[in-house]
Amino acid sequence: MKALLIVAAAACLAGCASDKTPANDRDTMTQRQRDSVLSQSGLPGAQGVGRALSASDSVRARNARLDSIQP
Repeated sequence: MKALLIVAAAACLAGCASDKTPANDRDTMTQRQRDSVLSQSGLPGAQGVGRALSASDSVRARNARLDSIQP
């Protein structure tokens, strides 16, 4: 009886254990990082993602230059 209780407790604890490891958690990457990885892949349309990132960077840099102009 005691052995059965120990086995049941061990099975319960094993069932509650988390499968996720923090190192493999994709949620730690930002959207930009995921898009950057996607743009470097060989998937169809990946080049378009890379071009969109480049355009976004260009617009962001231009806006930063415009914001830094002293009136």
